[in-house]
Amino acid sequence: MPLMPKRTKHRKVQRGSRSGLAQCNTELAQGDYGLKTLDRGWLTAIQIEACRVCINRHLKRRGKLWIRVFPDKPVSKKPIEVRMGKGKGDPEFWVAVVRPGTMLFEIAGVPDSLAREAFRLAANKLGLRTCMVSRPVQA
Repeated sequence: MPLMPKRTKHRKVQRGSRSGLAQCNTELAQGDYGLKTLDRGWLTAIQIEACRVCINRHLKRRGKLWIRVFPDKPVSKKPIEVRMGKGKGDPEFWVAVVRPGTMLFEIAGVPDSLAREAFRLAANKLGLRTCMVSRPVQA
């Protein structure tokens, strides 16, 4: 079952604005390495789940993974071959709105090379440009 909210205040929402840079969720919170987006767009619940599975399979249950985005926006679509009008379509899938600088995933407890490869594989599942960030080394 894909990620989606347990309940929402409104069943359908407007498309909204994706302009600007990420204001929060831009720094590493728990992990040592993070995958940060450089583009703006919508990440579907299926894309987030595909990345989670891809990272966990590559790490082979080593380390810990945090997912920093959650799809809480419903996207509605009208059925195919339906004429214009007659209201808005039913919610089809859920998306997370991401802006440049949003932290998507974090990993801790694994070497740099393993985290880099896991994030590379996960980034291929997304339709956005991303970069890997890491904590500064403590001297």
